[in-house]
Amino acid sequence: MWKKPWGWKEGVQICAGLTITGLVLQLCTGGIGWGNLSHPINLYLLAVYLLLIVLSYAVRRHVYFIRWAMSYQAAVPCLAFVVALTLLMGLIRQAPETAAPTDVLGLSKMLSCWPFVLMYIWMTTILGWVSVKHLCSFRWSKTPFLLNHLGLFVALVCATLGSADMQRLTMNVKTGQTEWRATDSKGELHELPIAIELKAFSIDEYPPKLMLIDNATGKALPTEKPEHLLLDEGVKGGTLAGWDVRIVENIEMAASVTTEDTVKFVAWPSTGATYATHLQATSPDGKTTHEGWVSCGSFLFPYQALRLDSICSIVMPDREPKRFASDVEIYTQSGKRQTTTIEVNRPAEIDGWKIYQLSYDETKGRWSDVSVFELVADPWLPWVYAGIGMMLAGAVCMFVTSHKTNKEDKA
Repeated sequence: MWKKPWGWKEGVQICAGLTITGLVLQLCTGGIGWGNLSHPINLYLLAVYLLLIVLSYAVRRHVYFIRWAMSYQAAVPCLAFVVALTLLMGLIRQAPETAAPTDVLGLSKMLSCWPFVLMYIWMTTILGWVSVKHLCSFRWSKTPFLLNHLGLFVALVCATLGSADMQRLTMNVKTGQTEWRATDSKGELHELPIAIELKAFSIDEYPPKLMLIDNATGKALPTEKPEHLLLDEGVKGGTLAGWDVRIVENIEMAASVTTEDTVKFVAWPSTGATYATHLQATSPDGKTTHEGWVSCGSFLFPYQALRLDSICSIVMPDREPKRFASDVEIYTQSGKRQTTTIEVNRPAEIDGWKIYQLSYDETKGRWSDVSVFELVADPWLPWVYAGIGMMLAGAVCMFVTSHKTNKEDKA
């Protein structure tokens, strides 16, 4: 081993050495803090890294290691180790980005784990040398190979160094107000080059439903397979765990009124109104009938349940949102102005920012006057997409050239 020419064994040894070195660094430092490599440090690192790749390639005739590193004997073991570590990351539950790793070896935060990072640096360096080699001796026939390798190099480098510049912030905006401040995952406040004015917020809800719960535990019944009765339009009744339920009256927007001996609901078309239904429930044996109001409540009125016996009651859970959206006007420091509607999975984009509908004031439900947005900016993302595009173009070129070669062979 280590006698020229080097082969597969040396490739495996180098990968194993990098992994062991990474474990030692992990135990000593606790992992890499990518947040410390934000702009402009990542740009300096990129410039130095590219310069080192070019200079080292220039002296390859005098350094056997560099010439060997551009061979399959170096690339295949490296790829095998990278795939193994990536699979390990998929099998181990990863801790959130802002949390500390849950294990000593840092496997629960693999993207910051030294063995993982060193192996990816080694693979990226090999890609860089191979890309420079084919750029210096460019031939059209090697275009697919060059696009695949150079595209992967660009995507990996930009995704890694650009992660420190990615911003993911949360902004709460009240109806009728304009906000330009947002908080990060640590709760720190940031003033942004964009501002959002919330014109209106709306929620479409699924129809309410009735459920039977255990009075002692609050769990839905039957325990093995809970049942519910969806109060869709036209529904007049149904059964819940053997109880026959008949709907007497539904009020879409109601307010509760307390009398001397009971609570009833009346129509109240105003902010804070709740959904209420007046029903009759007959026991499975048909001997007992209970009548009363059931409501899911709101931030203004408490929920109302109908007690059937010492064991169970009928309740109406909070209505589930079907769709919620915000009508907004967005302003930027560059003078742009955009009026749009933001909803889940339909973000707005402006000046490199993506604005997602994240949440709302859940305590108020459909009457929420606050919209919660997630703002994401990743200035390196276009370069990552460019690298992926190069790989796709390389794959297409490879398909076309191979198809053409097959036709020539048949001819």
